[in-house]
Amino acid sequence: MSSEKKSKAKASSATSTSTSNSITSNPSKSHVSHLISTQAREALAVIFAFRLINALCVRTFFQPDEYFQALEPAWRMVFGEDSGAWITWEWQHKIRSSVHPAVFALGYYIVENFGGPGMDPTIKAKWLIAAPKVLQSGFAALSDWYSWRLAERLYGHSSAAAWSVFLATLLNPWQWYTATRSFSNCFETTLTAMALYYWPWELLGTDNDGNKESQDSSIPLFETWGQLNSLRLSLMLAAYAVLLRPTNILIWMAIGTLVLTRATLGGKSPLTRRNLLVVYREVLLCGSFVLGLSVLADRLYYGDWTFPPLTFLHVNVAQDLAAFYGQNDWHYYLSQGIPLLCTTITPFVLKGIYKSLDAETSKWPVVTSNALKALSFVILTTISSLSFISHKEVRFITPLLPAFHILGAPHIVSFFTTIADATATCSLPSLGWKKVPLLVAGLLVNIIIGGYLSYFHAAAPISVMSFLRSEFETTHPTHLAIPRPTTEPDDDDSFSQELFALFLTPCHATPWRSHLVYPSLRARALTCEPPIHTPPRSPQRQAYQDETRRFYADPTAFLQQALWPRDGPGEDMARFIVGYEGIESALRAYFDPSGPGARHKVSLKEVWSQWNGLFTDDDRKAGRLVVWATGFYEDEGLPVEP
Repeated sequence: MSSEKKSKAKASSATSTSTSNSITSNPSKSHVSHLISTQAREALAVIFAFRLINALCVRTFFQPDEYFQALEPAWRMVFGEDSGAWITWEWQHKIRSSVHPAVFALGYYIVENFGGPGMDPTIKAKWLIAAPKVLQSGFAALSDWYSWRLAERLYGHSSAAAWSVFLATLLNPWQWYTATRSFSNCFETTLTAMALYYWPWELLGTDNDGNKESQDSSIPLFETWGQLNSLRLSLMLAAYAVLLRPTNILIWMAIGTLVLTRATLGGKSPLTRRNLLVVYREVLLCGSFVLGLSVLADRLYYGDWTFPPLTFLHVNVAQDLAAFYGQNDWHYYLSQGIPLLCTTITPFVLKGIYKSLDAETSKWPVVTSNALKALSFVILTTISSLSFISHKEVRFITPLLPAFHILGAPHIVSFFTTIADATATCSLPSLGWKKVPLLVAGLLVNIIIGGYLSYFHAAAPISVMSFLRSEFETTHPTHLAIPRPTTEPDDDDSFSQELFALFLTPCHATPWRSHLVYPSLRARALTCEPPIHTPPRSPQRQAYQDETRRFYADPTAFLQQALWPRDGPGEDMARFIVGYEGIESALRAYFDPSGPGARHKVSLKEVWSQWNGLFTDDDRKAGRLVVWATGFYEDEGLPVEP
């Protein structure tokens, strides 16, 4: 027996040595691994270049949060309280996490501190405007890249379905329109895609793929540092996403529920007591670590201890203040949200959701089949939960885009290519195409939608900031310092009293300091703070009117009683007034020699205007956006722009 054991040990050792040598010396395996990593790096470089071009092509205004919930607080972080940043009520009431604007503050900091002290202010202004675009291009590229990598994990490396996700992500017009914007939802989408990629989907698999002969009843999970670090990275990214947007917890509650209950999943769970304890331990450790960093960051930003996610839920859900900014039907995300997010691939996405819950998905490996079910469950849970909240926006479900693309990919492949198996390894040039006219038509529709929305629709709110900034550079060339000096130059003592621009537009209809840039450029705009101290559905809330609503209800009365109530001529009069063409008649009637504002001695002169798109979600923004010179400070003699 002894000699037999020794011989077996030698044989085992020899086999082990042979196997080890074959892994290290087998050129084919190392070559394949090298090719895969090289392909991944090259794909990331291509995607980043694509998104950088994307960012430079987007010159339109979409939603105020792009600027007021990210760039304005970031600007204040770097340039201080006297920098002219517009800090909205959400930040004053501490319902936003400082983590997101801190990312863009880094971009501003780099431009401010590494651009050189002698940099021309006008050049510096251009870099400050571009810095958030470059950063967000990187985040958008990571979102696309990790969506593709997750598809490769589920469908196989270089599979037709994975390539379909790659192309669908890049050609999605919603992504082109929004991915490079500094929304918290876009950053949340990036964090979610990364967390989903690193998530141990083997937890949704089955013990040894149903191999009953195996004496080990569980898949080996969390036995290497690589597996543990992947789990930790997923949990930390998910935790940051939840702290950034508390509704993101719906995604992870859905996945966690399936891991624990195995509801609708096939096969026997590999979640042994050991694996379950490891997951619980890492959730506690990683969650505490991220929570600690977030709380510390908010302590540094706000000056006291606070927990914004809790306040966020209280204000938007318990107090229902989000409804102040609009209410939608319960089916909004079904009838508008998914079609807008997915556009031409919507039918394939819906089919993917349905098929993932069907027994036909047994053609997939168990882990893939269960992962697709989990992604469908994530979509159904998130949309059904958010549908109970009265205020709805398409971008609130943007983090579901990776799941949409992955679920729809196999059906896009089977519909447009000759490949029978979507998991088959292939290269893009080798794909055989069918229904080409329909495919070309779909691509043209995406290009037209993305091109119009990103280059033409609502471009005026961005262009007008460039006009005002340029006029300020010409009019006050000695007041361009960034940040603003403590004292103004002696040759212009009255400058600090000048209101350069007055925006009589709907609240937050244009960017602010992130595009005006110069701290000395003083501007004023209508506000729209919600009635935060009134009970939900109370008469006080129903009767509340913010500045914007009061102005549009009776422009003349607002100008006379709220904006310029004193009897003196021209109190805090602006050099330029900005508004949509619909208010022109009211302005001219107010400043008319026989009107209530005759004492100002203002003669409006249109000096700039631009078309604002084919349609609008707010009738007050219809038509052209116009800039009128008041002539109050001097006769500029500016020509009317054609």
